[in-house]
Amino acid sequence: MKKEYEVVIIGSGPAGLAAAIEAKKTGAKSVAIIERDKELGGILPQCIHNGFGSVIFKKDYPGPYYAQKFIDEVQKLNIDIFFDTMVLDVTASKKVYASSCDNGYLELRAKSIVLAMGCRERTRSQIRLAGTRPAGIFTAGTVQRFVNIEGYMPGSKFVILGSGDIGMIMARRLTLEGAKVERVLEIMPFLTGLKRNYVQCLVDFNIRLDLQHTVNRIIGKDRLEAVEIIKVDNMFKPITGTEEIIQCDALLLSVGLIPENELSKKAGIDLDPVTGGPFIDERLETSNEGIFAAGNVVFIHDLVDYVTEAGYLAGKNAALYALNKYEKSKRKIMILKDENIHSLIPQYINLDLIKNENFMIQLRVNKNYEEKIKINITANNKIIATFTEPYARPAEMIVLKVNGKELIKNINNKCKKLEVKIT
Repeated sequence: MKKEYEVVIIGSGPAGLAAAIEAKKTGAKSVAIIERDKELGGILPQCIHNGFGSVIFKKDYPGPYYAQKFIDEVQKLNIDIFFDTMVLDVTASKKVYASSCDNGYLELRAKSIVLAMGCRERTRSQIRLAGTRPAGIFTAGTVQRFVNIEGYMPGSKFVILGSGDIGMIMARRLTLEGAKVERVLEIMPFLTGLKRNYVQCLVDFNIRLDLQHTVNRIIGKDRLEAVEIIKVDNMFKPITGTEEIIQCDALLLSVGLIPENELSKKAGIDLDPVTGGPFIDERLETSNEGIFAAGNVVFIHDLVDYVTEAGYLAGKNAALYALNKYEKSKRKIMILKDENIHSLIPQYINLDLIKNENFMIQLRVNKNYEEKIKINITANNKIIATFTEPYARPAEMIVLKVNGKELIKNINNKCKKLEVKIT
């Protein structure tokens, strides 16, 4: 067993698999994946629905099939894989400490690291859901694993809180398995998942969605018996007199995802308080030199294809860094956002490195725009690039493909920041 690697990748979801493949193809001779589960693929093996591969393969694949295409490639490339291994610590000097049932306590040294830990679901305690603590309250991903992997139905009458993609997909899945989904509730005045999932999973199955509604109270002692729901105003305050009791034996929470960055914190990496992920540049390098981050550990993506593309980019740059072929920047500037944009990556770009290549800016808006909008990139209050979108919704990520050469032409030497604005 090696103790030194050119590239170490933490996590084997779509970002981690892609990073490992690209690192190896870029020339790194020793690449390792550390995975806490007993199999590769991250969350994909339990995502048996279609909807994966539309960008990369121009096909519509189920999650396990999409994952298997990359797993097969990893297995052909002589990449070391540490299964059932929990990473305990990552240091700024790129040491990785882990614990494994098979190998005991591990200390690995890496020339570069790719963080690909993905994300986790927000829980009942994080949304401060009041009431008793009966059995029958689950996160959407937990129910997905129960039904799709374990073959276990955790209830027969469901209320789903949150219109996130997993929640809507599980509304359809539970219906197909014979359960009754009584209601889907969303506290926001708009969907927090993709429109296609709303149509295919709720509309097509005649499942009711109530916007600006939430669960006000849990009812039940040993097992959930019902929930009290209530309408909220534009400030999210409950509106007295709108209470309604819905009988159910299971409550499914689809109330948001959080980038998994405990290890990033231990490494001393700077985190964006809005996204919850690391600050990165256009090469996906974090504030710690030689440590890269890709996928949902950085920013919650709406399509797995974008996660995979980020993995490719991080793996390539991690390999170049390890091989001493990584060009260092002399001029890094920030990208700021206006009040209409909720979150944006990358937060930095290297002006002296983008002149011969394109890069992507990915963002989410704060509210629905159902008509055409313009997104301007400005420098010193001068518009230097403009993009047009037919619409914009908070649940759907906007991807701007920026021509670095053209951008540089319009930036003077005094520029210290760029701003992205919606008009």
